[in-house]
Amino acid sequence: MDEQERLATNISESMFSEETIAAMAERFKSLGDPTRLRILALLFDGERGVSDLAEHLNVSQSAVSHQLRILRAFDIVRHRKEGREVFYSLADEHVRDILMRTLEHILLD
Repeated sequence: MDEQERLATNISESMFSEETIAAMAERFKSLGDPTRLRILALLFDGERGVSDLAEHLNVSQSAVSHQLRILRAFDIVRHRKEGREVFYSLADEHVRDILMRTLEHILLD
């Protein structure tokens, strides 16, 4: 078995381990809330402050912060502070790709 075959086998085996499946399920759950998805949609085009997100979503800053804490816990968003304001953005291109692929799947179905 060459190196690529061994890597493919390891990926396949680890992808279906109980630990990996549980981690995947937790991340999917974190994306399964409409408010969190609306937040991610707003962050798709770039960084936004909590107050801006709250205003666009028509919910309290406290409610937005709660949802953002969940997204941060799963490394779906990242944050930076500027004075008293906290700004959020998508964590990386993987998150953007998941959102785009899900949207494509829905639109092309």
